[in-house]
Amino acid sequence: MTLNEYLGQLDALAQEAERAFEQAQDADEVEAARVAFLGARQGRFKALQKGMGRLESAERPTAGKKLNEVKRRLEKALQQAKQRLAGAAAAPDSRPRLDPTLPGDRRSLGRLHPITQTIEELKDIMGRLGFTAAEGPEVEDEWHNFEALNIPLEHPARDPLDNFYLAAAESSGHGALLLRSQTSTVQIRVMEQTRPPVRIISLGRVYRPDTADATHYPLFHQMEGLMVDRGVTMAHLKSVLRMFATSYLGHDVHIRFRPSFFPFTEPSVEADFRWNDDWIEFGGAGMVDPNVLRAVGYDPQEVTGFAFGLGVERLCMRRHNITDIREFYRNDVRFLQQF
Repeated sequence: MTLNEYLGQLDALAQEAERAFEQAQDADEVEAARVAFLGARQGRFKALQKGMGRLESAERPTAGKKLNEVKRRLEKALQQAKQRLAGAAAAPDSRPRLDPTLPGDRRSLGRLHPITQTIEELKDIMGRLGFTAAEGPEVEDEWHNFEALNIPLEHPARDPLDNFYLAAAESSGHGALLLRSQTSTVQIRVMEQTRPPVRIISLGRVYRPDTADATHYPLFHQMEGLMVDRGVTMAHLKSVLRMFATSYLGHDVHIRFRPSFFPFTEPSVEADFRWNDDWIEFGGAGMVDPNVLRAVGYDPQEVTGFAFGLGVERLCMRRHNITDIREFYRNDVRFLQQF
């Protein structure tokens, strides 16, 4: 985490806490806001205070000064909320009284889509494991979608029937444009601009011309993970995936790793979880192929890394016992209201 990101999180926390205290209508709501933001154990301010340890030593004085400033803002907002409610209690109540005999006015409230909810939770889990979220374009060129990932021109994964190509013309010398078929493209873009160590995740939409059925859809979401540093091994990869799976799916989930092949990792594995007495694939993973490291200017003799790609829809389906991926995209309010 950079210093600017940390300071931004502190500002966002202060603004959200001030709004919560301003909108509190009674003492219970004030207390709930105090626990949420200033609680000694699980308060959000306490969590950010602990996060200061991930900053560089030279950045901590600036971060500490900002931390103290935000704490004073939160304490001031708390006191103002208490004083406001105390004054309101002393003043005569001039508000119109509730008449329970009047007919009600039912209103439906919006909510986040289950896929959006899942993505936010995945970011939170991986953030606790030290991974920073990164984003990239959904319209990609062949260099980032294939060549930099060690997928040569003659590879069947580049077949026009297996991709959504948008133009035959070249884009900035990097080949034809297409809708990205994997979020691994974000890893390439990050490594092109960043020197090791790298520890990121990328979550977003990907596109493949699959026939829609219970477990496939031409548009779906992936969570891609990447870690590159000195001495990274397959043991690190397995540990991260196991910690992630138990954090999201629960400690009773059974996971297995099967040998596999992907052009951009070597060795490669498939990760499966046990669901309804059957093994379901939820992603591929492996050690980053040396050719991928060379493509972005890394020295494979100096650093190693692992990468993994997990299907967001399949994770959400496992969590909520959904048997058909198409339910996410039918826009049936009766289905979406369950989440």
